[in-house]
Amino acid sequence: MSSIQVRKETGSLILDFYYQGKRCREQTALPDTATNRKKVQKLLDKIDEAMADGSFDYAKFFPNSRQLTKLKEVELATRVTPIAAAVADAVLPGAADPALDATPLFREFAETWFAEKSVEWRESYKEQIRMDLDRTLIPRFGDKVVGRILKADILSFRADLAKVQARGKKTVLSNQRINKLIAPVRMILNEAADRFDFRTPFTNIKQLKIKKNDVYPFSLVEVQQILSTVRADYHDYFTVRFYTAMRTGEVDGLQWNYVDFERRLILVRETIIKGKLQYTKTDGSQRDIQMSQVVYDALKRQEPATRGRSNFVFCNREGTPLDHKNVTNRVWYPLLRHLGLTKRRPYQCRHTCATLWLASGESPQWIAAQLGHTTTEMLFRVYARFVPNLTRQDGSAFERMLLQSGAATVGQKTQPDGYSQLFSTEVSHA
Repeated sequence: MSSIQVRKETGSLILDFYYQGKRCREQTALPDTATNRKKVQKLLDKIDEAMADGSFDYAKFFPNSRQLTKLKEVELATRVTPIAAAVADAVLPGAADPALDATPLFREFAETWFAEKSVEWRESYKEQIRMDLDRTLIPRFGDKVVGRILKADILSFRADLAKVQARGKKTVLSNQRINKLIAPVRMILNEAADRFDFRTPFTNIKQLKIKKNDVYPFSLVEVQQILSTVRADYHDYFTVRFYTAMRTGEVDGLQWNYVDFERRLILVRETIIKGKLQYTKTDGSQRDIQMSQVVYDALKRQEPATRGRSNFVFCNREGTPLDHKNVTNRVWYPLLRHLGLTKRRPYQCRHTCATLWLASGESPQWIAAQLGHTTTEMLFRVYARFVPNLTRQDGSAFERMLLQSGAATVGQKTQPDGYSQLFSTEVSHA
């Protein structure tokens, strides 16, 4: 991995590359111009090619370099006899490969990887990865060259994480959190293995199994009970949450310019995370939610309260977005305790809406679109099991269709066009 740097004092270009596990910097007398950068880049390309095929001779490229003395000392100290190399490679494949020692330090390559990949990420994800690198990953692997990080190192790190106490809790880190910490290490080392041609240590290392969080929606009676009891200033907020299936960040970040009363649409275009407006969770999350009458009325009631003093539909007294943790701890959980309802996160409002839509017989494709899902797969996988409990009509719709068509009458012959009529009826109800 090589790059072009600029010396601040002189403004001249510097060649920056790794050789024999050491970072080497060779200064030129060329000023920083586009033409000179092309010249230096060609030289770096030749150096990379020579190191790749094993023909690189430092003295030929930089005969007057001060690095030559240091490199000769390193070469003598690390010289391995052919017999020793064969024995080492038999015990630990690649142990005698000097090319692995020439790979960059984890801390160096991690910074390169972060700079290249962070342009693809949302700001909140970028902040999380930056924090994990600085607090956990670089302190653990930073001084190791990427080519020498072994599978045993990864497994040892994962085992140590499993003993760490979770912040603010009496329990250890969850498997989900451990997987999230291991994920950037996996991406960094896989990318390094691809660039420097060595075998990734993550071969056959699988993610830890995560306990599935059950969807726990409210019944329609419970929803009505909550809305009739909640504080008046949060009634319309939770009405929108229960009957639009918007995610927490989406409803908290909803702005008036995305509320279209004329077409009765809520345009989901942004979400708010840690007080910052950002792009939605995925491209599929960009969607138009149709307002039911109850949602339309709730937003109309909310309009005179916040429109004009804030861009946000739901805001605090200062006109800034609601803090979801504050709402959860000071309004939501106390309300559930007061009503004697099982404690669950406000996100269950979204799940509740999805199950109510399914129970009412809405088209699965329409529901998936309202939720921001690109297909109906997740809809049926997550929510379908709740529908019979809500409708109390297990199989009755199919039986009623058969009775109406006459196909269930014993001994009765179906007319020739009865089969097509049956399916035309089904399609019209789909």
